[in-house]
Amino acid sequence: MLFSLAALLLLGLVPSVASAALITCCDVNNQRVCGDPPPPQCLTRPKTVFKKGVAHEVEAPPTPEQRAARAAEAAKKIEEEKRADEQARRDRALLGSYTSEKEIDLARDRALAEVEKNAAQAGARLETALKQQKKLEQDKEFYLKKPLPAQLQTQLRDNDKEIAAQQKALQEKDATTAAIRARFAADKERYRQITRTGAVPPAPTF
Repeated sequence: MLFSLAALLLLGLVPSVASAALITCCDVNNQRVCGDPPPPQCLTRPKTVFKKGVAHEVEAPPTPEQRAARAAEAAKKIEEEKRADEQARRDRALLGSYTSEKEIDLARDRALAEVEKNAAQAGARLETALKQQKKLEQDKEFYLKKPLPAQLQTQLRDNDKEIAAQQKALQEKDATTAAIRARFAADKERYRQITRTGAVPPAPTF
């Protein structure tokens, strides 16, 4: 049953209702409507609920756009919390690995020395493979007018793979070196930030 607000006020129902819940809102024409149960016009609009003599303001249900925006904001907050947790985990690992900036420099130098060592080994293997390639090409000349033996074919193929692998390792040396320097530089800067501010990340609680 629907009533106008004026009728309810004249009847003195709004302030005296103790048990029923009366809902009032403005419809699309800005006309106040009331009812119990709530008028259909109030389903999607802000409303006032009178119950036991107390008025409660109720917001309008969110629109699809508002729900989407709220969901996006909630997802963004979750992602930010994940990033913060991951950063805290990395900070704890950093502080657990080093006790000074000098230790970070020493670890960087060890990593760079390992790259140099691997590059030297790759260069030696490449030199050996190139010498082997020359010998295999000479052996190949004996079979210009007949099929190559299967064993020689396998040796040629495997040696070509070895040459390609070692050339790739040498080509990647500079990129690997740059990546190591960048990683340790970032670790050193982060370590400096943490120790200067004293913002040691707390350990996770379970």
